Amino acid sequence: MIDFALGEEHRAVKEAVRQFVTKEVMPLEDQVLLNERNGRPALEPGQLKDLQAKARKYGYWGINTPEEYGGMAAGAVMSAIIAGEAGRTFVPFRFGGSADNILYAGTEAQKQEYLIPTIEGDRRSCFAITEPGAGSDARSIRSRAVRDGDDWVINGEKVFITNGNEADFVMVFAVTDPERGADGGVTCFLVDRAMGWESTPIPTMGEWGPAALSFQDVRVPNDHILGEEGKGFELAMQWIGNGRFMIPAGAIGAAERMLEMAIEHANNRHSMGQAIANYQFIQGHIADSAVELEAARWLTLHAAWQVENKMDARHTSSIAKLYGTNMANRVVDRVLQIHGGMGYTKELPLERWYRELRLLRIFEGTDEIQRRTIARNLLKGNVKVGASLA
Repeated sequence: MIDFALGEEHRAVKEAVRQFVTKEVMPLEDQVLLNERNGRPALEPGQLKDLQAKARKYGYWGINTPEEYGGMAAGAVMSAIIAGEAGRTFVPFRFGGSADNILYAGTEAQKQEYLIPTIEGDRRSCFAITEPGAGSDARSIRSRAVRDGDDWVINGEKVFITNGNEADFVMVFAVTDPERGADGGVTCFLVDRAMGWESTPIPTMGEWGPAALSFQDVRVPNDHILGEEGKGFELAMQWIGNGRFMIPAGAIGAAERMLEMAIEHANNRHSMGQAIANYQFIQGHIADSAVELEAARWLTLHAAWQVENKMDARHTSSIAKLYGTNMANRVVDRVLQIHGGMGYTKELPLERWYRELRLLRIFEGTDEIQRRTIARNLLKGNVKVGASLA
């Protein structure tokens, strides 16, 4: 029997998170737009921590964090549902109490120094693998780490690093064995900012503020290797692959909210003596958006379900990311069109979402990389057509 209904717990959490986002986060939207129009940060200093503390009182802390570290251990499906609800607002809010999944590969000493303080919000990390000549092709990284006694000396550049300007430590990937490269020659290092790396903001068309990181003879102790020497590329793929379905999950929430805005506007905006909802072109925009939204929702939940059941979800996650992020871009374009000139202004959040959602088709695997992954799996017989029902 196939059951497409959410379980009672899933529904309860979905409703509770929506109430929190609606009550505590959405009221900040006007202020966020005003701040950004005036060149200020979206949230005032300390506002994010205050919101996270409120969410903790609701019981939402460490969504994916194991219970032994004080988290919810919610699982992939629940995490996707929560991400969708959080995605319904453009306020840059995220639930606290989490850390990048590869930090759990650390030694006990590393967990005490990096993992636990990150979970508690006392430290902030960034993940650095992308380079000027190695974006989608992560195997082409050139940053080098050379052994010098009990230390490693790192030299190289990283670009488009999320949280790179705010982080106090970085998980940086560097080549330690050039002959082996990605096949056993890349290592991940935990490097404190105090050890000497520098960051420079990169201006973008959206509100995402990535950084370029520079490593010039940065000396790192050997005990700061995360995982095993030479196994860094495998760690990187674990970080990227396991969370890829979360990107379309958040996009679904944004598309859902925008479609609601379009429906309300179409019913209330009158032109030529009637509501614009009566015009076929407007109805077409709304219908197409609703169909694509539902398709993306089930593709994403299916990928999350596979992750939760410890299945190989790389193929379905690529499908979900490719379709879900493109869906959100099409929806925001239609909704902006329905709103006409007002949609193009900064008085409404649509133009902001337009810029923000465009990023989703690029980071953590471009559209082109997802298409290559999907096609190769099929052409090489790694995945059969219709395998999702097998």
